[in-house]
Amino acid sequence: MRFVDHGRRFICNLCGFTDETPRDYFCNLGPDGRRRDADERPELCRGTVEFVATKEFMVREPMPAVFFFLIDVSMNAIQTGATAAACNSVSQAITDLPEGPRTMVGIATFDSTIHFYNLKRAFQQPLMLIVPDVQDVYTPLHTDLIVELAECRQHLEQLLESIPTMFESNKVAESAFGAAIKAAFLAMKPTGGKLLVFQSVLPSVGIGSLSSREAEGRTSITSGEKEAHKLLQPADKTLKTMAIEFAEYQVCVDIFITSQTYVDMASISVIPRTTGGQVYYYYPFSAISDSAKLYNDLRWNISRPQGFEAVMRVRCSTGVQVQEYSGNFCKRIPTDIDLPGIDCDKTIMVTLKHDDKFQEGTECAFQCALLYTTVYGQRRIRVTNLSLPCTSMLSNLFRSADLDTQFACFLKQAASGIPASPLSQVREQITNLCINILHSYRKFCATVSSSGQLILPEALKLFPLYTLALVKSIGLRNDGRLDDRSYWASYAASLSITLAVPLVYPRMLSIHDLTSKDDDSIISSTIPLSSEHIMDDGIYLLENGEDCLIYVGNMVNPDILQQIFGTPSVEGIPSQLVLEQFDNDLSKKLNNVVNEIRRQRCSYLRLRLCKKGDQSGMLFLSYMVEDKNPGGLSYVEFLVHIHRQIQTKMA
Repeated sequence: MRFVDHGRRFICNLCGFTDETPRDYFCNLGPDGRRRDADERPELCRGTVEFVATKEFMVREPMPAVFFFLIDVSMNAIQTGATAAACNSVSQAITDLPEGPRTMVGIATFDSTIHFYNLKRAFQQPLMLIVPDVQDVYTPLHTDLIVELAECRQHLEQLLESIPTMFESNKVAESAFGAAIKAAFLAMKPTGGKLLVFQSVLPSVGIGSLSSREAEGRTSITSGEKEAHKLLQPADKTLKTMAIEFAEYQVCVDIFITSQTYVDMASISVIPRTTGGQVYYYYPFSAISDSAKLYNDLRWNISRPQGFEAVMRVRCSTGVQVQEYSGNFCKRIPTDIDLPGIDCDKTIMVTLKHDDKFQEGTECAFQCALLYTTVYGQRRIRVTNLSLPCTSMLSNLFRSADLDTQFACFLKQAASGIPASPLSQVREQITNLCINILHSYRKFCATVSSSGQLILPEALKLFPLYTLALVKSIGLRNDGRLDDRSYWASYAASLSITLAVPLVYPRMLSIHDLTSKDDDSIISSTIPLSSEHIMDDGIYLLENGEDCLIYVGNMVNPDILQQIFGTPSVEGIPSQLVLEQFDNDLSKKLNNVVNEIRRQRCSYLRLRLCKKGDQSGMLFLSYMVEDKNPGGLSYVEFLVHIHRQIQTKMA
């Protein structure tokens, strides 16, 4: 946290400690979050103070809870139903916004121009204000574009209902996405807040306009060009520069991509990643099957535990220092990260550097301090302290290893490497990391045994399997779309530990025999991801925390199809799957399973039907990471490869 000189006083805006003497201080915040006097500051909290001299010092009042909705109304968005789905989702979700006078909202639409709406109650209906200049944008009003929800709820609901009709004949195909978010930011600049953007097409005009790189990407990948990974980097610095400015004024951007075409995710995702936001991706968007997920994603986004204008710092004992932060944030100074938005789903990875020796039996301490504002305007500090014993025995480290956390670190390292290095190099680096860890265990910890035996630490026995799954994942495969790979990397960057493994090694269940299983063991009875467990007369559910694929074999009992899908034939199941609940035990159990998974994942799960023999069936089988396929070795072959590499290192 930053100290500033106010006259002759030095003030810490983290814990409030002040003094008139300019000398080095340490944080006086105790482990219990209580302020301490200078002489009772505990050793744990001794973080070095940074002084910044200024002539004036002003503390801004806690920011209000501002939610600004920006909706694409271009021709493609209207015709695909994306605009109507967005408006309907916002209309339903605003009932979950925090109550009270501090909750404020605003709304705008855009195609090749930007349309603001004055929602003041004094008008009989919302007043549209058009901004035609998408190169040098501005806000048409300095006030009344963001108003209290209690005052404008009726106008807002009326407007959301009429927007799809207002633009139903729109023939404008261009999108001024960059200009629209810049204009919305100018309206939010005095307050900060959350900017929720619904985007359907490639930004093509105005600030931050982009051109399609998809065809170039397909050519580069098939020809094996070494520079193909550069297409996964932002096209230019325009959007990144804008995002840094957004973060400076505490504007967090979340983007909902409701697209059926290429949108250059590599460039667009820079904005939420820099502002502490998130990208939601619905490709190819279907108004029939995706509207429910869009609403539930938006509802959870605005109602989940979260905070605004946050600053975070991690402190360590002497001998350890923070080397790097990874995640969705903006970083202006080496010690702190700025989070215009922080929520319960985000994870920040902190890489530590050990630069001194520790004595056996001593402890090493860590502290994470997060200063933020709640949606109700309360300024809070959350302090997390951790003290760990030091050991010189490597076997102790392997014995207490946390597999999911270790793998989450691997996942995030791979995600950060995707835009920077060729995919083959990233895959090799990840595989080598796994080999080096297991080699260290074999060399320093394992008991003497036959050299022909692969020895794995008990806590990390599934580590090779998850590494293989990561190497075969969408983000590291050569055959994926550019947008899919860019979204995967963006999603993984802030992914929580509990969702890291399912992203690359999804959970698979058989659902044709649900009625024969106990209720308590339905979700726990998972199946290995190998095609040898897929039967032609079976129906299987596979979920990775985002998508839920339901695979139907070509010899399934018609009675089972009738109970689950309401039709006796595979051909009669609509490709745009909407799971209904019929009056039978199998259908009820399946709905209960899906709802329980959605509850566990805090995600509505996008349902997709996969049939054996067509392209959707191939998509499902591509998740069978234990099989040998064009993307890599089988699980058994991968274990043999790792064992050989370890033996080579041991020689």
